[in-house]
Amino acid sequence: MQTITPRHLFTLDKDALVMEFVGKPLDVLRTPALIIDRSAFKDNCTKMHQNAKEWGASFRAHLKTHKTAEGTRLQLVSGVDKTCAVIVSTMVEAWGVVRGGLIADGTINDLLYGLPVGPNKLDDLSVLQEEMANYGGTVRIIVDNIEQVKLLEEYERRREKPKTWSTFIKMDGGQNHAGDSYGSTSLEQAVSFLTGEVGLVNDAALVALEVLEEFRDKQRHTQPFVLSVGSTPTALSASAKARITSQLCGVLELHAGNYPMLDLQQLHTTLIDRPRIAQRVVATVVSYYPGRGKDGLDEAMCDAGAIAMSKDTGRIPGFGEVVGKAWRLGRISQEHGTLEQLPPDPSVGRTDPTLKIGDRIEIIGQHACLIAAGHPWYYVVDSSMEGGADEVVDIWVPWKGW
Repeated sequence: MQTITPRHLFTLDKDALVMEFVGKPLDVLRTPALIIDRSAFKDNCTKMHQNAKEWGASFRAHLKTHKTAEGTRLQLVSGVDKTCAVIVSTMVEAWGVVRGGLIADGTINDLLYGLPVGPNKLDDLSVLQEEMANYGGTVRIIVDNIEQVKLLEEYERRREKPKTWSTFIKMDGGQNHAGDSYGSTSLEQAVSFLTGEVGLVNDAALVALEVLEEFRDKQRHTQPFVLSVGSTPTALSASAKARITSQLCGVLELHAGNYPMLDLQQLHTTLIDRPRIAQRVVATVVSYYPGRGKDGLDEAMCDAGAIAMSKDTGRIPGFGEVVGKAWRLGRISQEHGTLEQLPPDPSVGRTDPTLKIGDRIEIIGQHACLIAAGHPWYYVVDSSMEGGADEVVDIWVPWKGW
């Protein structure tokens, strides 16, 4: 037996947070504070549905970036299309969608646990499968090693009522992981990565069909294979022009997770522009150091460090860009960051070289997924509402833990 997710112990009270913060202007919030623009988030979700539809694939939304019920609903239902299929990275996310009512109301009926399955998760996944089956839903798993299959078979043999798991086989795209799309810096490169991923999984499906032909009980395989590919850069490149025209050994599924929020890593791919980035961290300048930086430029300190911004880097230098300022988050410690003054560059929005102690700044970081992981709740604004861009309109509480 393994311990299961203690979902009954996750008790942060959204209603109390809403009462405390909704209606307050951003300039009174304690910093650091993660801000999400719900309008930009929603638009990004709609665009992704459009991409998948034009490309000729179903869509599976990854919940790992924001890990919230509110964000999940926006990912799954738009004015363009809807999907009921998700991926989660943790069991807390999986149980979060249950606690959030997303299974009971039919919003989600297809949940993929997105890591290769380990024996320590099987009890929890089995309970989850039983819960979802009550509403006609399915839990799917991933394997990438034959030992995982043996462990599954052994586990089910010990059960009073053994079951068959719906299983994806994860393929190595040649870079010791499923793909390398974050290296793309153009639409053409991203399309090439996406097409390559389809080719890889299609070749694997062809081999699997040949193997199945050797089995006497061929009727056990009654559904077409699902060829699931994607990441945010490749999914952003999916379009009618990028449609796969060759014969496939299954049906296409596109998946991605970072796309609702976006960040500097995605900006570097050139597939998005700055206005599409839906998240930013508000920080306060707490000290100033004239002439201390490179070439005699100034430096400053802010109260957003590695916990608030993550230590992920990217091909755009630094740990974050200061919105509208000729500054970047250049160095980082646990709870504070060092801001570096830069020469102004209006082409990328760097226009104001001034900062002083007490200023509030907005920082776009490198990797939204890990930035969000450091914040206990998110302050939500909505730039489509009158006055909504500068005022808290909702609080999203993420599912924390594993």
